[in-house]
Order: sequence, then structure tokens, then C-alpha cells
Amino acid sequence: MSENGAVSEPSERGRAMSDNGTQNKPASGAGAGAGADPGGEDQPDDPLLRWRSEFPALEDSVYFISHSLGCLPIKTAEYMEEFLELWHRKSITAWDDWLPEVDRAAGRIEKLLSAPARTVTMFTNVSLVNSILASCFEYTPARNKIVYTGLDFPSVSYVWKGEERRGAEVHVVPSPDGVEIATQAVLDAIDERTVAVPISHVSYRSSFVLDIPAIAARAAAVGAHVILDCYQSAGVMPIDVVDLGVSFACGGSVKYLCGGPGAAYLYVRRDLIGLFEPRVTGWFGNEAPFAFTMPGQTYADSIWRYMGGTPAIAPLYQARAGAEIVGQIGARAIREKSLRSTRRVIELVDERKFALHTPRVPERRAGSVVFDFVGSADVARELNRRRFFCDHRPGAGIRIAPHFYNTEDEIDLFFEELDRVRLGPGKKDH
Repeated sequence: MSENGAVSEPSERGRAMSDNGTQNKPASGAGAGAGADPGGEDQPDDPLLRWRSEFPALEDSVYFISHSLGCLPIKTAEYMEEFLELWHRKSITAWDDWLPEVDRAAGRIEKLLSAPARTVTMFTNVSLVNSILASCFEYTPARNKIVYTGLDFPSVSYVWKGEERRGAEVHVVPSPDGVEIATQAVLDAIDERTVAVPISHVSYRSSFVLDIPAIAARAAAVGAHVILDCYQSAGVMPIDVVDLGVSFACGGSVKYLCGGPGAAYLYVRRDLIGLFEPRVTGWFGNEAPFAFTMPGQTYADSIWRYMGGTPAIAPLYQARAGAEIVGQIGARAIREKSLRSTRRVIELVDERKFALHTPRVPERRAGSVVFDFVGSADVARELNRRRFFCDHRPGAGIRIAPHFYNTEDEIDLFFEELDRVRLGPGKKDH
């Protein structure tokens, strides 16, 4: 990925979607957006708004849900048509095109993670990736500890708790406030008995950025492996998995990468690729899958040794456009805009005296802002009905994430609409 913030040009197809690529008219109740232009005409200093025309949903919604489901790029339809045309025209020989697409998709992710070539491969979801990695380890009384935090995603926790059946001992570092984790508490939990530290770069609950270099250094010092979940950081923050010092990294396409579900990825540090033999495996992890040898597995020498059964190809075509766009824009430019946008969100949260469940310190805040108030779940549902897209998490509150294609005006519009819903007829602000 380009780290200099250089911004490329949107596609001809995207520009053709509208005259100026800046109109946004939410189909909402209560007259939302009346008298305001949420487009980019009044923000000429923001070059990222040129990309709005690549995302047609921005024309009739305020789209702040990219931390959960990124906006659909217009070019995705073209790439999906390519996948279907190959299937239609070439039948079984389409695999001659489809299998190389696995490596091409991995190459796009390698750029986003600043990872060396041929250290990434593709999967369908992060739970599967963690299951494969968990199957690489053996647990002995001397080394059986798994360390992660109470702010990590539950699905990943389910995988590692399941390893207790094989002798693992899970240690969950709690968050005292549901927002942040003390780095020292994580470091103290990692000791000579630790096998793996499957931990999030950014918490989905609070947008808190963990101190991964310190955690990775501590893990390396005791012979443990950090498995970094980049799902809430890739596409909105610069990432260099080599500099971070992690053994493995994973994530997927569905969020800030605007690729929809189904295109997850795994990075393995180059010197570790040949070290492990995952129990969770399949024929595409074999050194010669089309030789159909059995009964035992003979692992590939490459990153493909971590593959399982037949890869899901359609999601790779589906995820291509989003990864290309993010790669063209560059993580630094996206990060700089994200920090400005989230700062504005926090200002509006503070004005309303909502409970803020996201760090205020920029270095500890990623791409989303989480805030809460009485009745927030009902308000989130109504906002979504009005196409002001957000989500709600129990015990955390409403989550919103202005992405590179959003305008500052849209932030104001969102909170104006939130006020209309929350303080509708007959309601008073407490």
C-alpha cells in the first residue's frame, strides 16, 4: 500500500453515475437532510471525496456502518460478472483462472498489510483462520496458556476456549471499563507458559487501539506467537505486520475494505510458514492436491499449506474492487481523514452529554466511535430504517464510522436525525 497518502482517480464508470459524484439524499423520515447538502461540493480540500461516485448507496443514505459492512463499490458488479462469465464459458476449466485469483487476492492484502510476497492466503472467515492456527499448536503442562482480552470478538474466543478440550488454558485479560485494556495487564499475563496471543489490533466494542508492538515483543521474548486480528484496523489505519513483529495476522473483506462477506485472509511470518502442520487441513493444503494421494497429508511448502478444502472463489471477485480502491488511496490518507471525522463525532457526542465508549486520545482511537444513552438500541433501529446506517452493541451503544467516502456534513446530518428520533414529538431531553 502507498503510505504517502497519494490519491488515484476514480473509475470512469463511477464518475458516470452522477454529474458531480457528490449528491446524497437520505430517504428518511422527519425531513432529514432538509436544507443541507451532505455532498462534497463545499469541501474542495478533501481529495478523497472524489471516490464517492464509486459507491452508489451514498446517493440516498448516510452510510456510517463501514466498521461492520463497508459500502458496495459499483465495480463489484463487473467483477462478479467476470466470475460468472468464466463459469458459464469455461465450465471446469474456469479453475485455471479461479485458482490464480486466490494468489491475486492475497497479493492485494499483502499490500494493505505491508507484508512480503507469498505470505498471505485467503479463507472465508476469521473463525476458520483461528481454528486452523489453533490446530497448529500442542499443549503441555509446561506451555499451554492462551492469552487474549475481554475486548476481543466473541467468535474468536469460542475457538480458543474450545482448545481447552485439548489441554489449553485460556486467560482472558479483563477491561475495567469496557473501553480500554492496560498494556501492562496484557504483558503481565504473557509468560513462559504462553503458546499464543490471539488478540485484536482494534477492539470492535470501543475502537481502542492496542499497543501491539509492546505485546508482540513480550510474546517473542517468552517464545509465544501473536495472532493479530486486523478486522477493525485494515482499511482505516496503516499496518505493517513485519514492523509490528507478529507471527500471524488475519482479517477480512466485510468492513473497511468494502468487500462484503467471505474473503478473509491469513498472514504467516515467512520464517514460520514451514514450521507448522495444521490438524485442520484439506486437499488444497497438500503439496500436490491433484495427485489425490492418501491417507496422510503431505503439506505444501508454501503458504498454501494452511489452506483447507476447496477455496470459495466468488467472494474473492466480490472483494476485489474495495481492496483495490483502498490500496490506491493509501492508508495514511484514510487514517488522517478518519481521525478528523471521529474527532467531530466526539464533539457532537459531548454536546449531547452522551456516554462516550471510545478513547479520546487519537493514537488510541481507530475508525469508529461508540456512544450510548437511554433508548439507544431503539434509536439505532429507527435510524437504519431511515437509511442513516449505524449499529448497536449491547453494553456498548451505537457505533458509527465515517469512512473516506463520507463528508463532514453527513456527520452533522446524522446527529440532527438522531435528535429527531430521540427527541421526537412529546419527548424531552434529559
